[in-house]
Amino acid sequence: MRQLDPVSLGIMWDRLNAVTNEITTALVRTSFSTIVRESYDLSVVLFDAKGRPISQGRLSAPGHSGTAANTVRYIAESFPIAEMRPGDLFITNDPWHGTGHIYDMNFVRPAFRRGELVGFTFSDTHMADMGGVGFSANTADKFAEGLHLPACRLMRDGVLDRTIISIIRSNVRVADQVIGDMMANVTCNELGERLLVEFMDEYEIDDLSVLADALLGQSERAMRAAIRCIPDGVYANRVQIEGLGTPLTLAVTCDVRDDEIHVDFAGTDGLVQGGVNVPFCYTRAMSIFALRLLTVPTLPANDGSTRPLHFSAPENCVLNALPPAPTAGRHVVGHFVTPLVIGALADALPHRVQAQSGMMDLVSIQGRRGDGREISTMFFGAGGYGAMDGMDGMATIPTPASMRVTPTEVWENLYGTTIESKRLIPDSGGAGRYRGGLGQEIVMCNDRAGPLALAFFGRQTAFPPAGIRGGAAGSPHGYAIEGRPVPPIGRSTLQTGERLVIRLPGGGGYGDPRARDPERILQDVRDGFVSVDGARRDYGVAVDVENATVRPL
Repeated sequence: MRQLDPVSLGIMWDRLNAVTNEITTALVRTSFSTIVRESYDLSVVLFDAKGRPISQGRLSAPGHSGTAANTVRYIAESFPIAEMRPGDLFITNDPWHGTGHIYDMNFVRPAFRRGELVGFTFSDTHMADMGGVGFSANTADKFAEGLHLPACRLMRDGVLDRTIISIIRSNVRVADQVIGDMMANVTCNELGERLLVEFMDEYEIDDLSVLADALLGQSERAMRAAIRCIPDGVYANRVQIEGLGTPLTLAVTCDVRDDEIHVDFAGTDGLVQGGVNVPFCYTRAMSIFALRLLTVPTLPANDGSTRPLHFSAPENCVLNALPPAPTAGRHVVGHFVTPLVIGALADALPHRVQAQSGMMDLVSIQGRRGDGREISTMFFGAGGYGAMDGMDGMATIPTPASMRVTPTEVWENLYGTTIESKRLIPDSGGAGRYRGGLGQEIVMCNDRAGPLALAFFGRQTAFPPAGIRGGAAGSPHGYAIEGRPVPPIGRSTLQTGERLVIRLPGGGGYGDPRARDPERILQDVRDGFVSVDGARRDYGVAVDVENATVRPL
């Protein structure tokens, strides 16, 4: 292998990213479900032979890519590397060795070059169904949630294990979508191995670990340098969120010492009797995401950038659930880990922190279209982005998950429902020197399907997205069917002809609202982001749009 000077290293790094992005494109274009091909609920990662993540695809969700190394270790422990052969492919959806719930199926393929193991390719996607009661938070333990697969060898010498395929097919509702998405993962990992080997051939790399050492070393040095800019100290935060019947308290302390951070979740409430408990692998992934945002947001999400970061939590607290706790809706609680950690460091990094956002929402939908075809899917929606120092929050931006909303034309054609309207909600963004992004209202009518079983994973209803450093909270989340409010976490039925209304929350504001530039307030009113009454109430000013004047009250 040639000398790794900075220019060569940069070129190779760009090529690795191109490889992971091409693998991701293959996964999206060959998938059957809208969950993957339209909403990008997926992750793609490349590893060296030591199981260290090197590069991830640009569409990878942080809660997925952040758990991938844990999955590869689990596969290597279950199937000794010395016994792996070209053409092997392994799968698992174990929540504690995957992404935290059974709905994400993980695929690991050892990559061979000239008969030698040189690395691993990894992908995972959220499956349209995994059997059981269906995707919901209303389960008492993991056994009701659906089909759990430990580490399995799906392919041996390039040949599929038809028994595993048959077991999965016989346990899920929309088998063609599930098996189709599985085969898309098989395809993208085969492509990944080929592209990785071609990359090594082109640059005459016999041992990928040499390149990995250089890339990971750079990432580690960058992360340590960023941590040294944070004043040493112990920083704490506590938030209350919706639980199942009673509120939950999440707690964290961030102990910053020199160039390392120890994040501990002691003080967090215990497990709940429902599927919102969070395996620690997912808690760790969302913590890493928060710390990267606060330190070096452009830093590659590889093994080097996580070496200075350490995490702990009491066993069987809600952020460190152990089997057989139900975890299907682990994102309901797990997504709050990111703003929890960000909030802890608000005093240490006042100009880098962000108010809470109106988090990505999803509704699980099952039933049948008017033509009898089975439906099992998810409807995604996004609330308003939290404000930051120097930046208003943007409207309806998905966070901390990175999935995208299925286009309305695609949705209506496939699922027997009509999206009658989507509108931004004025005054929904929290007031502040910089205001939060607007939430939205979505109206969906079941006009071409039989009764649809809905499972809600609502959050930020009783505790709307909080502002930061004096900013106000955004508007709350809520669901209603035919004007009747429905529980934010639970099940309901949308009968034929009925309408579901989803009100997604606005983001929190940053800083004292009275410090907002009057010209900005005037423009907000002109744009419909803030009403005249909202300007008077939240900012303490009277706005005359016709005469373009703003005066303090």
